[in-house]
Amino acid sequence: MKQIHTAMAASPSAALPLRFPTLPIAGLAGTSFKHEHLSAIVADGPQRGFFEVHAENYMGAGGPPHRALEQIRSDNPVSLHGVCMSIGGPQPLDKAHLERFRSLVDRYEPALVSEHLAWSTHQTTFLNDLLPLPYTSESLARVCEHIEEVQETIGRPILLENPSTYVTFRQSTMSETDFIGSIARRTGCGLLLDVNNVFVSATNHGFSALDYLSDFPLAAVGEIHLAGHAEQADDEGDLLLIDSHDGPVADPVWKLYEIVIARCGPIPTLIEWDSNIPDWPVLRSEALAAQAILDRHFSIALPDRSHATA
Repeated sequence: MKQIHTAMAASPSAALPLRFPTLPIAGLAGTSFKHEHLSAIVADGPQRGFFEVHAENYMGAGGPPHRALEQIRSDNPVSLHGVCMSIGGPQPLDKAHLERFRSLVDRYEPALVSEHLAWSTHQTTFLNDLLPLPYTSESLARVCEHIEEVQETIGRPILLENPSTYVTFRQSTMSETDFIGSIARRTGCGLLLDVNNVFVSATNHGFSALDYLSDFPLAAVGEIHLAGHAEQADDEGDLLLIDSHDGPVADPVWKLYEIVIARCGPIPTLIEWDSNIPDWPVLRSEALAAQAILDRHFSIALPDRSHATA
């Protein structure tokens, strides 16, 4: 496995002083940052939690988006989540996009940096979706090459998110969990476990979400995502779940999340809500529900120091 943290060259800003405070993120629940919530967040004062932003919304040089994010970052940890890198695509990564991504990492010093196991570009066309890929040795080599390029460029490991899928490929030669585990071992990247994606894919393809989680390389997980999903029907009239991020986390997803935290401990957890965005107190309440689960298991995980000697 490539040791990113020791073999990687320092990023251009490595010797510069930090612009923002280094704030802990372990054991915290956070939410997506939406600009319409800024005034309510500021009125609440410093949060116990963190905020995640989509990198592509901040790739301009300045303006209101950056002023808002700087205000948030001054008091809170931030997670940077990319959605357009096309790590699973067949063509080389877009160097200009990757450079803009690196600049954001340097500018905001996020606690976590993540991207998707998906592709979204074909030649010069950008497809506004996160598309699946076959799990083959050829795909594995290409994804690993792309992840290593990203990590070398930004000077730190990233977290790779498991997808929600609606089709599978006959040419796949390994399971999704084996594919993801191989990526983590080869590149040294961490993993972002999206529990809602697991539930959506398990429902759509008829496999056990619990079996998937048992096979998933949980030791490599550095962040968890939770989100709402929509229910539709496919052409055969069967239930089809869509990873829509437009509502509260469903009860079965909360149950899976509790199982994961019981196994892994208090991993930073993010509530995604990207459309039909509610008022801030509603979104905040979802994060507080996740925080309650984290706190319960964190208190269990803490060693008993009552008899420790000075």
